[in-house]
Amino acid sequence: MKFATTVRLFGATAVASLLLAPAAYADSGWFIGGAYGDLDFEDDLGTNFDQDSAPYKIMAGYIFDMPVVDIAIEAAYNDFGTQEGDVLQVPSEVDATGLSAFVTGGLDFGLFGVFAKAGLVSWDADLDVGGLTGSEDGTDPAYGVGMRLTFSSIEARLEYELFDFDDVDVDMVSLGVIWRF
Repeated sequence: MKFATTVRLFGATAVASLLLAPAAYADSGWFIGGAYGDLDFEDDLGTNFDQDSAPYKIMAGYIFDMPVVDIAIEAAYNDFGTQEGDVLQVPSEVDATGLSAFVTGGLDFGLFGVFAKAGLVSWDADLDVGGLTGSEDGTDPAYGVGMRLTFSSIEARLEYELFDFDDVDVDMVSLGVIWRF
């Protein structure tokens, strides 16, 4: 290899490492963000609901950023939207919201990272089954996995979350953004 080529290669590597350094060594700290997604809402009877409004979440937390590994705590307000469908051939509607709390752990590869999370969701659902209304609530486990791209203090996330309500599984896929400060 020629000396000039080696110098150019070294220079290009140095510039690339400077560009990646802010993302790879982001400090520990607070974050806020939001996400918008798609939801699959299925009860134990196998009833699938059609999504009438899109789910979203607003989140905040704290990231303990260490070399290669990230640990975080996260709280979120989840609006699961309005779901419509037939329960035993009776027109039905469910409108659910929840507050969730997670502990997340992930691997940090500079601009890119992956994470998994586990926690609890405290939920409230308003039900309308054939004109009869009611509500139900509870606190149940929640899990998730995701990946992220970090650009300085802004992070784009793609997540899959499973909220395991009493008799209903709620699968949510979302695309979100957080701001670390």
